[in-house]
Amino acid sequence: MQRDAYVPPTAGGGAARGGGGYGGGGGGGDIPRQVSMKYLCADCGKSVTINKGDMIRCKECGFRILYKERTKRMVQFEAR
Repeated sequence: MQRDAYVPPTAGGGAARGGGGYGGGGGGGDIPRQVSMKYLCADCGKSVTINKGDMIRCKECGFRILYKERTKRMVQFEAR
């Protein structure tokens, strides 16, 4: 008795069915998003935007220690 073999999901299969797939959220589908994050340099204090794959280095002074910026949206936790 052999059960149905495992079939891995295809690249566009999840988004076409409305499941979101591996895209990390709704729309877009086949369009890859450029992921960039803002950091603060630990040496000069300038704001640095780094894309995925870029070197972790301040573009102003070359320092390699960067701090992630705090979120601006309100975060609320429920106490139990």
